[in-house]
Amino acid sequence: MRQKRRDCIWGYIFIAPQVLGLLLFSVIPIISVFYYSFCKWDAISDPVFIGIQNYITEFHDPVFYKSILNTLKYSLIYIPGNVVIALLIAAAIQGIKGKVGYRLVFFLPIVASSVAVSMIWLWILEPNGGILNYFLECIKLGRVNLLGDTRTVMITIGLIGLWCNLGYNIVIYIAGLEGVPRVYYEAAMVDGASAWTRFIRITLPMMSPTIFFTFIMTMIASFKVFDLAYVMTEGGPAKASYVFVMHIYEYGFKLFKMGQSCAAAVIFFIALLVITVFQNIMSKRWVNYES
Repeated sequence: MRQKRRDCIWGYIFIAPQVLGLLLFSVIPIISVFYYSFCKWDAISDPVFIGIQNYITEFHDPVFYKSILNTLKYSLIYIPGNVVIALLIAAAIQGIKGKVGYRLVFFLPIVASSVAVSMIWLWILEPNGGILNYFLECIKLGRVNLLGDTRTVMITIGLIGLWCNLGYNIVIYIAGLEGVPRVYYEAAMVDGASAWTRFIRITLPMMSPTIFFTFIMTMIASFKVFDLAYVMTEGGPAKASYVFVMHIYEYGFKLFKMGQSCAAAVIFFIALLVITVFQNIMSKRWVNYES
């Protein structure tokens, strides 16, 4: 009993830093956000409880809806690309020589700092002296200002975000493909199934748990977009790239409306939670966990 008690004490000592860090940097801040969302607070003076007024203000703020629309535009590019294109690339390079080299090439942009990547793309897309416009002028197509046009700015940021993060899903898909038993493919080839039929009838069903995981993680990542849009455009032009996390940041740390910023963060959390739960329920219809 004494030895068991001693082991218990040492166990609690070893997990104490992790538990303390979780409480200080996750649990307490989350609870605080919910509380401050019901307060009028400028992060300097004492918070004043005002009920649901911050939520009412948010839902009557046109900028709130603008940020949601821009985030959805980004997601419509980012999610299908990171789920579908990544799977197709992984399937294409999974069985070829030099697979490790291809995997490294696709994964490299993820390792790079998002701020550094944003600055490089700013230099490439610069309307006056950028590399892109230099080549366009060389082939007599004229200059473009992709980040300065309200019609193209979110498409451009979405494609850059896709390029940055595509490699993560590719690596996950390659790992999943390696877990699919080869005997299924061999049996299908004996029956005369084409490569496309094998992909539809074998690869997709067997990879459905991995596809579901990458879809959920990609969806959450797309809704959290901030760094690319902030560094490259700061929400412009005319708030055409003003995304939801930027809305939370601006109200909290620029306008010092910390209560309204917390309300927006709570709305963001609840929206992600509802979408994730819904996707989890719907996944039972198409995800094959028995494989």
